[in-house]
Amino acid sequence: MIHWIIGGIVVIAVAAGGFFFLNNSKSAMMPKDAESEAMMAKDSSAALEKDDTTIQKNEVMLEADAGESGMKKDEMMTDESAMMKGGSYESYSPEKLALANDGKVVIYFHADWCPICRSLESNINANLKTIPAGVHILKADYDTETMLKQKYGVTYQHTFAQVDAKGNLIAKWGDANTLAAVLAHVK
Repeated sequence: MIHWIIGGIVVIAVAAGGFFFLNNSKSAMMPKDAESEAMMAKDSSAALEKDDTTIQKNEVMLEADAGESGMKKDEMMTDESAMMKGGSYESYSPEKLALANDGKVVIYFHADWCPICRSLESNINANLKTIPAGVHILKADYDTETMLKQKYGVTYQHTFAQVDAKGNLIAKWGDANTLAAVLAHVK
């Protein structure tokens, strides 16, 4: 009888300890107060504004370049098409894997809600001209490309998968926070 009582106490103690641990680990990931939440929201807004500013600056630069060359606005090349001469950062589509026939293709699993992804994308956009010729970074939507994630075993956003023209995996990584770090992994 005493063994049953001791066993019951041990079970209750373990359950209480687990409950305590889970509650503390959840609260460690959550903001402590409204001020922390406001700061996080402000940081997210600032990052989005920075992205918008980068896009606007790129558009102004393209318009200025077009004006100097005598091109009309609708004839000028976008950043995406301009980069096709060298490397590129563009949206994923299966037919773009063929770019690996003459270069290197990296699929970037990106989520708009991910702060790491937004920061990395800002860095990539700010450094587009440093993408080497023949390197193509294809941005795939982490939230909608379910089959693609399964194919490459992607379990979290901001994952990169270098593939060949047939879509076979060459390398996979998720520790890059800058374009330079992404390019350091490309084989």
